[in-house]
Amino acid sequence: MGKNVLKTIATGDMFITRRIAKDGYEGFEEVRDCIMEHDVKFSNLEMTFHDQEGYPAAESGGTWAMMEPGALDDIQRFGFNLYNTANNHSGDYGQEGVMATIRHLNERDMVFSGTGKNLGDASKACYLETRKGRVALISVSSTFSAASRAGHQMIGRPGLNPLRSSTRYHVDPAHYEMAQELVKVTKVNAEMEFEIRNGYFNPLEPGVLPFGNAGMFILDEKNWIESIPNQEDMKRITDEIAEARKQADVVFVSFHGHETDGEDTTVPAMFLETFSRACIDAGAHAVIGHGPHELRGIEIYKGGLILYSLGNFLFETETVSLQPYDAYINRKMPLDTKVGSYMDNRSKNGTVGYGVLENIWRAVMAAWDMEDGKITQVQLYPITLGLHDKRPHKGLPRMSGSEETLRYLQQLSEPYGTKIRIENGVGYIDL
Repeated sequence: MGKNVLKTIATGDMFITRRIAKDGYEGFEEVRDCIMEHDVKFSNLEMTFHDQEGYPAAESGGTWAMMEPGALDDIQRFGFNLYNTANNHSGDYGQEGVMATIRHLNERDMVFSGTGKNLGDASKACYLETRKGRVALISVSSTFSAASRAGHQMIGRPGLNPLRSSTRYHVDPAHYEMAQELVKVTKVNAEMEFEIRNGYFNPLEPGVLPFGNAGMFILDEKNWIESIPNQEDMKRITDEIAEARKQADVVFVSFHGHETDGEDTTVPAMFLETFSRACIDAGAHAVIGHGPHELRGIEIYKGGLILYSLGNFLFETETVSLQPYDAYINRKMPLDTKVGSYMDNRSKNGTVGYGVLENIWRAVMAAWDMEDGKITQVQLYPITLGLHDKRPHKGLPRMSGSEETLRYLQQLSEPYGTKIRIENGVGYIDL
């Protein structure tokens, strides 16, 4: 009898706004066939799926994301069988949009995690039954509007499974004095100082200076930025990982996170690294990251796989069919503006934004083999989404075999000590 090898493939953000032709598109079959070679086939659904069954939220994830439910049938044609639904667009159409999307997913027996009717429901793992074993997926998002966060109180609040964080700005004495002066001039801490004087808040520790709600300055010997995951959220998530280890053969965690601590968007925020390693420590076999719409590095940590971002899989942000009042008001445009003109305005006629950034339109599909609960090899398949394609066709994935993309991913992974070898347009990590 041959070895029982569980084969998984994971892709990044799926922002679908157009139906896929019944006979596919040029390159569709090659992508589908690669995906179908695996037992577990994961993607991030960065979209709400309903026919205006929710009210537009006052804040969106950038573009108010809604697609007709029939697009879920198109997505399934790629072969996917496991999904994350927790991301910064989950709440674009309020709690009603969350629940409508869940209903349309359930009608198709699609296995997903990350959103639910309350926090307990959104936090729990989903389970995929395969011939090779039972697979658990826990999905979270660190990028979200406050209103899209699921809640427990009373009857609960539909929404996503959140990973909150806080940021501390460590500064040397000279910059700390500047911060003190700025706080004094702007009165940004006036309300907090009133509460401290009247005994409602505890006094601040020496060398600690809040700047309103924007963050905390810490007096230090040098300047650096520290971001920290919320401990309440961490406990909830790691407790779920521990439970999933009892109930499944394999446990994966999916996180959606845009955050970085500096100007380089390819480097994940410190708290995302802390979170990902804590998930492996808690028993997860792999952590699948996505969110910034571009590649980030890969880390092998204690035998576990951390993919800090796979980039995009399908990205059709400019052909969304509808945008609400808020979108046009935010750009000071007439309310009778059509979406195409709105997108032209936002991109300055295709000269700025995601549409012209090379890294948005190159990505990888990451696959890995597992034997006896251990990852033995990772395979990286480069894809292109058509940087130079016209808007009606842009964003569809095609196999590229691009060694340039793989060399770029090598560079991003070097700080983690990860070695990627390249052979015939595929990247390999041997464990």
